[in-house]
Amino acid sequence: MSDERTTENPDWWRGSVIYQIYPRSFCDSNGDGIGDLPGIVSKLDYIQSLGVDGIWISPFFRSPMKDFGYDVSDYRDVDPIFGTLADFDRLVEEAHRRDLKVLIDQVLSHSSDQHPWFVESRASRDNPKADWYVWADPRPDGSPPNNWMSVFGGVAWEWEPRRQQYYLHNFLVSQPDLNFHNPAVRAQLLEEVRFWLDRGVDGFRLDTVNFYYHDAELRDNPACPVKPTDPGAIMPQVYPYAFQEHTFDRNRPDTDEFLREFRALLNEYPGATSVGEIGGEDPLPLLAAYTSGGDKLHMAYTFSFLTRKCSGEYLHQLVSELEAAIDDGWPCWSLGNHDTIRVMSRWGRALDGDAGEHSDSLAAMLMAFSLSLRGSVCLYQGEELGLSEVDVPFEKLQDPFGITLWPTFQGRDGCRTAMPWTSDGTYAGFSNHEPWLAVPVPDDHRRRAADTQDVAADSVLARYRQFLKWRQGQPALRLGDIDLSISDLSVSGGDRDALVFVRSHQGTRILCAFNFSPKARTVAVAGGVGTALDGHGLGGAEVSSDASAVTLPGFGAYFGRLG
Repeated sequence: MSDERTTENPDWWRGSVIYQIYPRSFCDSNGDGIGDLPGIVSKLDYIQSLGVDGIWISPFFRSPMKDFGYDVSDYRDVDPIFGTLADFDRLVEEAHRRDLKVLIDQVLSHSSDQHPWFVESRASRDNPKADWYVWADPRPDGSPPNNWMSVFGGVAWEWEPRRQQYYLHNFLVSQPDLNFHNPAVRAQLLEEVRFWLDRGVDGFRLDTVNFYYHDAELRDNPACPVKPTDPGAIMPQVYPYAFQEHTFDRNRPDTDEFLREFRALLNEYPGATSVGEIGGEDPLPLLAAYTSGGDKLHMAYTFSFLTRKCSGEYLHQLVSELEAAIDDGWPCWSLGNHDTIRVMSRWGRALDGDAGEHSDSLAAMLMAFSLSLRGSVCLYQGEELGLSEVDVPFEKLQDPFGITLWPTFQGRDGCRTAMPWTSDGTYAGFSNHEPWLAVPVPDDHRRRAADTQDVAADSVLARYRQFLKWRQGQPALRLGDIDLSISDLSVSGGDRDALVFVRSHQGTRILCAFNFSPKARTVAVAGGVGTALDGHGLGGAEVSSDASAVTLPGFGAYFGRLG
């Protein structure tokens, strides 16, 4: 086992960049069509070349894979399709040798129905683990105890004939919810976390962190006053889960209790960190609450950037609202992950149709934008190549969410296709066997394969590497404060298109400007736009002779040192 955790800078996570790996789609080392831990090890040099600080690995634990690893049947072992514990130990050792931190997913809100805890719990009402999951008696007419709905469709309760009770599942029927009101459950989950800390991991991404607790009285959720029809939402708005205000089945105040217990454990391992996933309609107050005070999560991210909304005006409003609420908390920004349409398709289509979806300039600008905000950043595998969403036909779908809600929602498989390492080969270097998600490699993915971009000086990959290297030398961008209240700002062609803010640290102030239009825009700022900085790889901006304005090319960016 490896325990080479660096303690010289326990706050390394502030301003860090974490590369998310969806292991089954990253690199297959043994030719079975499924990516694995040795495959990740084989690509650590590539990851290191990006200039990121660490990796986040989606679940690789033993699981029946009903939800592809987010249904854990053994928290302390590696599923054989991904390798062994020895493979994991080697991964940690090799990552640390390259100065890369290792974060792993922890799915604590629920387990698989094949986990021994649940097998015992469902057997009777009086066994030692009878209260480890959320059980409830039926109503007098035999119906579920309340009106709660599952995120993945249908009611959130499943009948268990052995106990003559219902159990709660916020997601799949095969993902029963653990009972966080039970101190024994919380204590055991912390021991599962400690197991991986002792193996040398540097932190955890906590899945569905705001789903941990439920209302102990099992009160009905109120209906939404207006039927949701948000066209910008990433998840479907026309299924029963969206018809409720989730007052009692998530976002419960008790969550703070467990997060403090979790943080106390991490504090025993200097440098260990945490990032929480917070979903829902109004996540910003929760992000602030869960990361403030220094006694809960180190950082958290929401789905606010994972919608189809993408104007400069909207993003300004979103970041401003977060900064107003977060106090001493710390955000972790993410433009994409394994649950959402890839950002190049999601935002690219909205901004410039087919051209935007495949625009290298947009890919580079979005990267620079997210990496210039106050906070840390998660990059999803393939974003550094500018990959777009893959159209997966219904007959090829693997995602149970998509299968249930088709055709209103096509599911999450389109962002989970195999990573294209080479432009040639039937499976683009991912494997010598048909991948688990059996769709042909799109021509655009072949053109954007890692080996092709690796040797192209102006590729998206090259721009990622250059910007990340440049950012390392800019403490203002990594650690500084942010000021979005630029006064007397004007943008030719419409103020909606540009986002401008200032980052500052220890006397250094950098103006950051981003153009969310495919057409050139001139940004004028009272007090001037400063002296242009170079070396970041996003050229093309032109500063006026009096430095009062800067003209940004379509999907361009500018960085200027102020006063």
